[in-house]
Amino acid sequence: MLTPLKIGISSCLLGNKVRYDGGHSHDPFLTQTLGLFAEYVSVCPEVECGMPVPREAIRLEGEAQNPRLVTRKTRIDKTDQMMTWIKGRIGELARENLCGFIFKSKSPSSGLYRIKVYGEDGSVRENGTGLFAKAFTEAFPRIPVEEAGRLNDPKLRENFIENIFALQRWRQFLGQNKTLGGLVEFHTRNKLLILSHSTDIYRKMGRHVAHGKNEDISSLIDQYEELLLAALRLPATLKKNINVLQHIMGYFKKNLTSDEKQELLSVFEQYRSGYVPLIVPLTLIKHYVRKYDQPWLKMQTYLNPHPFELKLRNYF
Repeated sequence: MLTPLKIGISSCLLGNKVRYDGGHSHDPFLTQTLGLFAEYVSVCPEVECGMPVPREAIRLEGEAQNPRLVTRKTRIDKTDQMMTWIKGRIGELARENLCGFIFKSKSPSSGLYRIKVYGEDGSVRENGTGLFAKAFTEAFPRIPVEEAGRLNDPKLRENFIENIFALQRWRQFLGQNKTLGGLVEFHTRNKLLILSHSTDIYRKMGRHVAHGKNEDISSLIDQYEELLLAALRLPATLKKNINVLQHIMGYFKKNLTSDEKQELLSVFEQYRSGYVPLIVPLTLIKHYVRKYDQPWLKMQTYLNPHPFELKLRNYF
């Protein structure tokens, strides 16, 4: 196992009573399950910028692209207070080396998607982004982010967690072996994982690595990182996973008996038809990897991209 992931998180999700009404939004999965593998950096924009608990509720008003943060009843503009704090906090977070950030949904400071913005004409548009969330994503465009509410969707949950563990492995490479040889080794280990997200980007990354001797190593690594994270942002679909599973099967063409081959194809079809989750064909494949001692497959992060305890590949 790698060292604990360092992840930014909205403070209320940890059970801290920092919400405007004095309550919290504790998320048991984040604290009791993912929390076993994470070191959280807690952030509450409202409290940290000087607002009390409890406090008057706030909302976004004006234009969605440049809204103001205003108290609902007394109409006090808190925008400058919040933005001054944000500028300093972003600088602090830059030194934390975060692998991801989990935001509180529906928050005028921390919500990522569909935040209500109230217009002067009384209209309400659900197309805003919380002030802190917007500043964070602009400052750190390559760090995976998600809202806690959306993590209840098993596909979004797996994709986000796969992203943050992949970024941690990438950061480990940068800290230990930032050479062309190290990059080749990293790419080799993660080939199938990348392929499960994007065939096109997978090919592009392969070309970059293959011609690495002709490029400046710093430029090469920066381009590779951009492509890696772009690929991982694309969800791994059933069709993409089937492609990878069939690719893996090719490594056993000289090993599998006719019965074993038929069993594997049968399990692939059960997965394709929605009768079993991805964990079922992968479990069988890992059995054959051990049985027939396939060293290249043993190193593939696709087979174990995140801790088994998170049960992220058990959904249909």
